[in-house]
Amino acid sequence: MKSSKMILKIYRKSTIKKIKEKIIKAGMLNKFDSLDFLNVRLLTTLMIFFAILILSDKGFILAPLISLMYFYAYEFLLLDVKINKRKKSLENEAIYFFEVLALTLESGRNLKASLEITTKNINNDISSEFKRMLEEVDLGKSLVEALEDMKKRIPSDIINNTILNITQSNIFGNSIIESLYNQIDFLREQQILNIKAQIAKLPTKISVISVLFFLPIMMLIILAPVVLEYLLG
Repeated sequence: MKSSKMILKIYRKSTIKKIKEKIIKAGMLNKFDSLDFLNVRLLTTLMIFFAILILSDKGFILAPLISLMYFYAYEFLLLDVKINKRKKSLENEAIYFFEVLALTLESGRNLKASLEITTKNINNDISSEFKRMLEEVDLGKSLVEALEDMKKRIPSDIINNTILNITQSNIFGNSIIESLYNQIDFLREQQILNIKAQIAKLPTKISVISVLFFLPIMMLIILAPVVLEYLLG
């Protein structure tokens, strides 16, 4: 009890909640919890601070700067980058998953049965999330509650919007199949836009590579005769 009170004094409840949400969305809940993450980040930051302070002649300047950079980079690299990568992966997987789900629904099965069949035939991250959701239903949650909880684990707004449409269609008796196909079309459009955005960035990346690598080589080729003439002369 005392240790938990100490932790709450060090970290704000909002900070613990934010890190917990990020860990869940990154799909890393089984690896560590929010307090482990915060404690490791704090301890390693302090170690870096004192190591630089002791070992470097300019430690009083470098220690706070490097420690602060590490403190924020730790969360960014371990959570934010992972969340963004998982978001893209889930959105790519979602198109095929929802297509199979729509085809299964077209055979006349209800939503739960269709999800069970789809998850048994597809093995990827989004399918695992739906399997977990179905396990929660078997343990006593309603399908709507389990789908709402699933949305908290998904970092993609597009997929969460699809889950919301499925939930509402299931509640109000609207066509889930039509809603799914609309979302599949939207996911495809987003995928095309992302590819176009990556292609648009290529000229800039090529220009940077040219400046960093090819320009020094060209300068060396041009200046080499002049330098050799100066040295030999």
